[in-house]
Amino acid sequence: MSHSLAGEPPSAGRRAAPLTTAVYSAAEWDLLTTLPGRVLVAAASPAPGRPPRGVAAGLAGLDAVAAGRAFDSDLVRAVVAAIYARHDGAPAPADRLADLVDLLAACRAAVRVLRRRADPADSAAYRQWLESVAARVCHAGDLTGPADRRFLARLGGALELR
Repeated sequence: MSHSLAGEPPSAGRRAAPLTTAVYSAAEWDLLTTLPGRVLVAAASPAPGRPPRGVAAGLAGLDAVAAGRAFDSDLVRAVVAAIYARHDGAPAPADRLADLVDLLAACRAAVRVLRRRADPADSAAYRQWLESVAARVCHAGDLTGPADRRFLARLGGALELR
């Protein structure tokens, strides 16, 4: 986790195990890089008991995704870099709208991938980052109600944060 993808030397306080995307299969990397957008869309989408979200909520989610650039996790920074580097005509992460059941299944699959392949600190940082994306969307505009709290709890459970 110590070297950045650009090959820079480790900063103080980081471990000395390099992380590269080669650790993950193409399908695993696609899962990890599309999940933040799927979480953002699910958090912003109206659902029974959840109010429709406005532009401010979407912007809060995008800001939360971008905040991953400053995380002390090579994995989170690499995922954010991959999200911003998409230019091949592939659907952007937010274009892959899935229902909540599919999203939670994808979160559980990501947890399994991370358990097998990621440094435990990177795994925790990635999972917490995803939850923070959803929380920032749900809390934008102070519209958080019981349905939002249930959504966040289910997401946290699927990410094994609860």
